[in-house]
Amino acid sequence: MNTVPDTGSEALAFAALIGVDWADEKHDICLLADGASQPEASIIANTPEAIQAWAQGLQQRFGNRPIAICLEQSRGPLVYALMNYAFITLYPINPNQSAQYRKVFAPSGAKDDPVDAALLLDMLCRHRERLTPWNPDDVLTRKIRGLAEERRSTVNLRSNCTQRITARLKSYFPQVLDWFDNDLTSVLVCDFLLHWPTAAAAKKAKSATMRAFFYGHNCRNEALITQRVDAIARAVPLTEDAGVVEPAVLTVQTLARTIRDLTNAIAVFDKQIAEAFGAHPDAPIFDSFPGAGKVMAPRLLAAYGSDRNRWAKPEDMQSFSGIAPVTERSGKSTWVHRRWQCPKFYLQTFFEYAQHSIPFSTWAGAYYQQEIAKGKSRNTVIRSLAFKWIRIQLACWQTHTPYDEARYLKTLIKRGSPLAKIVAI
Repeated sequence: MNTVPDTGSEALAFAALIGVDWADEKHDICLLADGASQPEASIIANTPEAIQAWAQGLQQRFGNRPIAICLEQSRGPLVYALMNYAFITLYPINPNQSAQYRKVFAPSGAKDDPVDAALLLDMLCRHRERLTPWNPDDVLTRKIRGLAEERRSTVNLRSNCTQRITARLKSYFPQVLDWFDNDLTSVLVCDFLLHWPTAAAAKKAKSATMRAFFYGHNCRNEALITQRVDAIARAVPLTEDAGVVEPAVLTVQTLARTIRDLTNAIAVFDKQIAEAFGAHPDAPIFDSFPGAGKVMAPRLLAAYGSDRNRWAKPEDMQSFSGIAPVTERSGKSTWVHRRWQCPKFYLQTFFEYAQHSIPFSTWAGAYYQQEIAKGKSRNTVIRSLAFKWIRIQLACWQTHTPYDEARYLKTLIKRGSPLAKIVAI
């Protein structure tokens, strides 16, 4: 595909424009040098050495002049490698954008890596004024985001394992769920199942052995220990069918080890997040939001980042995160629905924070109860609450001002907000 820049309206600000279609094993490159009429196609291996050699070759060839690169991601190995070079400006494209752009030239859905690289270059040449160059956050902010996202993924993985182990226990050893109040994420429960994976095995343990186990896991409530020991002594196996029990035991113990390791990993994440968050200059801002706590405050900070020019107005973040609804119109029909395509971590962060804020914020709790009383669904109300919180958070973040609940309530009254009428001050 021939790609010729539209130079009639705007002179090239870069020594070269480049489209990169990245893949696991190699990257297809389509480069258009300033003043050239035809692009150059090439391929580089997806190795640190190959990427470094390619970038240094560009730097030498164009005399350290600025170069623009358009690619389908804002994070990942290739982006992390190219971030090391100050002369490179990255234009990350949402995969959906490039897919729609591709359909203009290939309605059949055909995909080819070299052609995709040329299409990304074409998009950069013709529509650069509509694309946003990526300005990476500072190292500390990126570290907090990375830790927060990985922690969230680890929690999700533990939840999946917990659901599986619960299902298996219900098939042969359901008493464990009652003895430990359905909390299968603690190290205590995981170790219990590794020691005594069946009701029969638990019944054989001596009372002193069981008590020592609980004490060794920092369970010192004598009444609770006695209750558990007595219940174990009275336990009756749901089934003793080896065809059911033995496969289930193997699965339960495998999952118990995994859940225990994930729980320990989450504790390490929490420690590192707390240290990094405590050192961040914006920590007092996000720590001030009601109900944010040690988990949500770092996630909110990670969502907004360190570049205060990135989100010019609340609508930008509300739309990007998926909190703002989408309106579709066709003829006389109008359909309003939530966004299907949005960054999951951002959507989860704002939605979950809105939930956390309800018991801690006077106006948020009042708003939630008011909307629920109108018959709206819980998820709809929480998304609406998150929509409001984003407007508040963005103002605090942009002005470097911690949130003040009393001050905000007075503002509601001063503005004559309908919400002020239902808030008891």
